[in-house]
Amino acid sequence: MTVYDKLKSLNITLSPPAAPVAAYVMYVQTGNLVFISGHIAKNADGSVNAGQLGKDITTEQGVAAARAIAIDLMGTLQEACGGDLGKVKRVVKLMSLVNSTPGFTDQHIVTNGASELLGEVFGDAGKHARSAFGVAQNPRGACVEIEMIVEVA
Repeated sequence: MTVYDKLKSLNITLSPPAAPVAAYVMYVQTGNLVFISGHIAKNADGSVNAGQLGKDITTEQGVAAARAIAIDLMGTLQEACGGDLGKVKRVVKLMSLVNSTPGFTDQHIVTNGASELLGEVFGDAGKHARSAFGVAQNPRGACVEIEMIVEVA
């Protein structure tokens, strides 16, 4: 099953990346590595999914937000690959920043929303190293922000 067959079976449609809102680019490729800038959690209408885990966002809502970010990351990755996710050799690393209260300790569970989807879509090539941090705030109040490094052919 190709990556696109898997996306279709999961009823996932990838969108082109949004334009950056500050002084950066959405991705940079050096050699065979693509570094994808942090993507923040968004609601279905495109507004920022704002809030703090442990206060006004549940762990389950955080997992769903991280999964949605993974879909956005794949859209950016598709553009970086010239429209062909078949070029992906390996998801190398994710870094997840979870907007959370000092007592919230399930950042790793929230980040599983992205990690598990990438594994589902890319199979063994989707298994990656990862860091999940609790932070006092993310840009625009987003509940989660995730960046990704990918090896491509």
